[in-house]
Amino acid sequence: MKMKKIVLAALLTFTAKLLMAQYDPKALEILEGMAKRYRSFATFEASITSNMTNESEGVKEEYKGKITVKGEKFKLILDDQEIMHNGTTVWTYLPSAKEVSIDNFDPNSDDINPVKIFEIYKKGFKYLHLGEKTEAGVPMDEVDLVPEKKNAQYFKIKMMISKKDKSIQSWTMFDRSGNRYRYTITKFVPNVKVDDAFFTFDVKKYPGVEVNDLR
Repeated sequence: MKMKKIVLAALLTFTAKLLMAQYDPKALEILEGMAKRYRSFATFEASITSNMTNESEGVKEEYKGKITVKGEKFKLILDDQEIMHNGTTVWTYLPSAKEVSIDNFDPNSDDINPVKIFEIYKKGFKYLHLGEKTEAGVPMDEVDLVPEKKNAQYFKIKMMISKKDKSIQSWTMFDRSGNRYRYTITKFVPNVKVDDAFFTFDVKKYPGVEVNDLR
């Protein structure tokens, strides 16, 4: 009987540690601090460098862009496309093809958009604090998010969060095909002045553009 109690105690201890690793309170504290920071801004604008790599296929691509966020609205401008979201509708514009696709926004979608990234941990993810690192002279906390769904597109999202002000410095998404997508914030401006119309694609301002309405 004594041996059974020892085994049971060991099993309970192991289970507790496993649960702690899945929903690490230290990681949650850091993530909550990050989310609180970005919720405090009415709007913000960030310059971003995006890198896509696949080591097994020798692929390495880099893009630069800018994102403007206002509540649930955002506009993302990259080298080859612009994505606008006004809260209900999403426009994807390809300047080189003079083509825009229009679709309804699905709030239940698993797609990761630039607005979701700051609070994505709140639903469907386990989280773990891996420790502290210093990159470019900035002390940071390294936090991993792992989706609860086994068939999720990304099996891990790694976040690097500044210890000083809880700002997110970069995040890397790992997909199941071996691709890694790293987004690094190079410049951040809070509370920029921007009208709601900025997040809507006005077809009249783009003569000759081909419209693909998927709604």
